Amino acid sequence: MPERDVVSWNSMIVGHASCGHVDRALERFRRMQISGVQPSEYTYSILMSVVFATLGGRELHGSLIRRGFSTSNVVLGNSLIDMYGKLGLLDYSVGVFLGMKNKDIISWNSLIICFCKCGHGELALHWFWLMRSLGHSVDAFTFSAIINCCSDLRKLNKGEQSLALCMKLGFLCNSLVSSASIDLFSKCNRFGDSVKLFQELEHWDSAVCNSMISCYARHHFAEAALLLFVLTLREDIRPTEYTFSSLLSVIHSFPVEQGTQIHCLVIRLGFDSDAIVASSLVDMYSKFGFVNCAVEIFSRMTAKDLTCWNTLILGLTHNNMVYEALDTFKELLQSGPRPDRITFCAVLLACTYGGFVDVGLTLFSSMIDDYGIPPSNEHFACLVNLLFKAGRFDEAVELIKEIPYEPDCLVWESLLDACAIGDLNLIEGMVERLMEVMPDPSMAYQLLTRIYEMQGKWESLVRLKNTMRSLVKPVVGFSWIGMKNQIYVFDAKQLGQPGGKDVYCTMRLLTWEMEDEAVTSRSTMIDSI
Repeated sequence: MPERDVVSWNSMIVGHASCGHVDRALERFRRMQISGVQPSEYTYSILMSVVFATLGGRELHGSLIRRGFSTSNVVLGNSLIDMYGKLGLLDYSVGVFLGMKNKDIISWNSLIICFCKCGHGELALHWFWLMRSLGHSVDAFTFSAIINCCSDLRKLNKGEQSLALCMKLGFLCNSLVSSASIDLFSKCNRFGDSVKLFQELEHWDSAVCNSMISCYARHHFAEAALLLFVLTLREDIRPTEYTFSSLLSVIHSFPVEQGTQIHCLVIRLGFDSDAIVASSLVDMYSKFGFVNCAVEIFSRMTAKDLTCWNTLILGLTHNNMVYEALDTFKELLQSGPRPDRITFCAVLLACTYGGFVDVGLTLFSSMIDDYGIPPSNEHFACLVNLLFKAGRFDEAVELIKEIPYEPDCLVWESLLDACAIGDLNLIEGMVERLMEVMPDPSMAYQLLTRIYEMQGKWESLVRLKNTMRSLVKPVVGFSWIGMKNQIYVFDAKQLGQPGGKDVYCTMRLLTWEMEDEAVTSRSTMIDSI
């Protein structure tokens, strides 16, 4: 083009940004200024939507001020609020909002969504109340954000109040509000209400179907999630990255062939390069035990966010590849994003599995001192378990005493596992503390049962089991195997299975063959000697 105006440059910047090429978009912006073309408000709005680094966001803000643009401009102000919210700089978002002379509904929605995404749900609810008190109108995006906020806070009462207001104002038919409501009931353990709301909807789209698939997955109805996914395909509802993420989180309940079929569909629809889907694939193959496939998918990813790194480190850890997990963590520190509490929980778990006491203690100190991450119960539980396994009992007990809040069940379970051969009175006192902090006491009873067995306290064991029969709902274990697209489930207390006679005959034949093979190999070895 012999002449390039601001629209031409903006079009190129939009093209790079929409394809995920943030660096190229910023380079075009730099060349645009060198060539003497004045950026417009739209230029800055585009760039602020793709900036994910604090320094880059502040530079853009400074650039638009130097160019004479006012942050009181509604379009620029809304973009700045959203940008600072994504960067976690809530003070800056609030500052921009308060400095705007004219605020529209998008301004309020952007600020409320920022509070929700940054984990400040109570503030989001307060600003929603303030928005209503000042007489500003609300829309479906406002209610979607507020209901999602109530879901994260597990505040069913507030969520139901918001839902009632939605029905009064006629927003419940909106798919964003419907999907948020399904998610609210799901996260607040009202699974039946989620199903009822979904069935009463007259129109399905990807948003409500994603919420319902996620609901089934969260409540471990894997088969129902898969059936709904197949139904959405038949209804010509195109799946999104969130559809695959929810589905892949439960697909390990099926044979691995089902997982590979979903993987093929992901590739065919072009979602294999998406960070969310790729992380879910890494998690799926890790749970199946195909760690090499998980590592290969991770290595092919062009843009690796922190979720991808955390998923791989956890996958390697759970497959007992602790050295590889720690090497991946080192690579993350060198070339990846800043680690968070989940990252350190994963590497501390790897140290526990590997018995790397000194490394674990160093990482725990670094998490607090270098990264400013306050330790949670998960971190303390990993460290307590690590110290116990190393025989450093006194240090573990002192660490528990230093926890600045009441330890939860994870810490007490670690302590009980280590004290299984210790003072029985002390152990029983710990079990009482454990039952106080656990919503379901069955785990505490099972731990005490195992300890009585290890110490040979048979009379106490009988009394405990009698108590368990009256207080604890029995949990029946089961296993399953998938053959020819069908899943066969075997309950631990089930005496007979359909076709069980054939199964046992086949097992007997296999046992005879193994015995014959053992006798033959033994005879061959004796002859050779």
